[in-house]
Amino acid sequence: MAVQQSAGPDPYFPDNGDPRYRVHRYELTLDYRPGPNRLAGTARINAIAGRAALSEFQLNLADFKIGRIRVDGRQPHWTHRGGRLRIKPAKPPRAGAAFTVEIHWSGNPKPVNSPWGGIGWEELTDGALVASQPVGAPSWFPCNDRPADKASYLLSVTCPSAYSVVAGGRLLTRTAKASTTTWVYEQAAPTSSYLLSLAIGKFQTVLLGDPGIGGVPMHGHIPAHLLPEFSRDFARQPAMMDLFQRLFGPYPFGEYAVVVADEEFDVPVEAQGLSLFGVNHVDGARGSERLVAHELAHQWFGNSVSIADWRHIWLNEGLAKYAEWLWSERSGGRSAQQLAAAAHRLLSGLPQDIRIAAPGKKSMFDDRLYERGGVAVHAIRCALGDDRFFHMLRAWAGLHRGGSVTTAMFTAHVNRFADEPLDGLLDAWVHRGALPALPAPAVPARPAQPPTNAESA
Repeated sequence: MAVQQSAGPDPYFPDNGDPRYRVHRYELTLDYRPGPNRLAGTARINAIAGRAALSEFQLNLADFKIGRIRVDGRQPHWTHRGGRLRIKPAKPPRAGAAFTVEIHWSGNPKPVNSPWGGIGWEELTDGALVASQPVGAPSWFPCNDRPADKASYLLSVTCPSAYSVVAGGRLLTRTAKASTTTWVYEQAAPTSSYLLSLAIGKFQTVLLGDPGIGGVPMHGHIPAHLLPEFSRDFARQPAMMDLFQRLFGPYPFGEYAVVVADEEFDVPVEAQGLSLFGVNHVDGARGSERLVAHELAHQWFGNSVSIADWRHIWLNEGLAKYAEWLWSERSGGRSAQQLAAAAHRLLSGLPQDIRIAAPGKKSMFDDRLYERGGVAVHAIRCALGDDRFFHMLRAWAGLHRGGSVTTAMFTAHVNRFADEPLDGLLDAWVHRGALPALPAPAVPARPAQPPTNAESA
């Protein structure tokens, strides 16, 4: 595993995160009441100082009331303004030393402002849901909010017993007491703060396929009235899991869950071991099946293999987009070459002023980044050929499992599998604005892989 962290602040979100330390583990204890939308929480944060003593450091936390803060059991001096919790320990942790922060907070959680509107904790008609990409995590817990600072999580949530709690990770216990139930989840894999997610609602839980011995348990948590449509729309997710494990390597987490909120979403959102969909993505006609594949693929590309900072988001989205095309290719739909050609035609009619390796904050989620990222991956496939291309993808996901990466690291990795360096190809596709020509169809219409369950579904 290679972890690549930026030395300074994130270039797109300089107020988020603190590179002077890293977090090893978060232990969060929450009590949530849906009616008044009231959240009370305690965080125990185990962290390690960087190369210098920490005379001060910061966490990100939205506009909550702070009840108590301790650093290694001592009361520090602190200020809390503009979503930044600045802490000056009574005894600064030495360089490289482990230290513990304890924080109590309470209030009415709400989304934090961003260039894309409110992001993070969202109160629903009956429940709540958290989708934090890219900077919504501080809307509900104090964190070092930078994508490369990955930690394990223990999450305990108490709420009225009429509601279910779903989080990414393994459900350890569910304990009912009087009118409330406490749900305890653990996400042991290294996880970026924005990828910790939570759904509180009235769900029906279903098992998606039989994982068998050593398989990946997959569950759906959905409003009961959507069960017939959901059963059809997500029927081929087990086949997607089989295919992606064959192409990308073993699934990187212990389980995978899908939550469908009884609300409409603009787009689904990935989280660690979990994906969040809206009611509009469930139509009984597999109308959003490409998005089911896209969000599942993010578990390898974006979640397990994360980015060092937000400039490199095309690595998440381009590879997940290409996974959509691979699923189409293997399940009887259009080939990746056909889909790359369609994307290229679309891009050729749009402004060619985006450099997807550093798109700028305003263009992080531009459709052109997704489409061009997918075609860039296809161009690499055409240059390498199938055998080396899929070997390259499996090695990328395996070598950097649990770590963080950059575009330069990806370029160097691709070159290991090429007869001649592909720096020029990648430079043209990801570092420049002008759209290169569509790659020649130098790959077979179908990958030379054994059939999957998808082809008989």
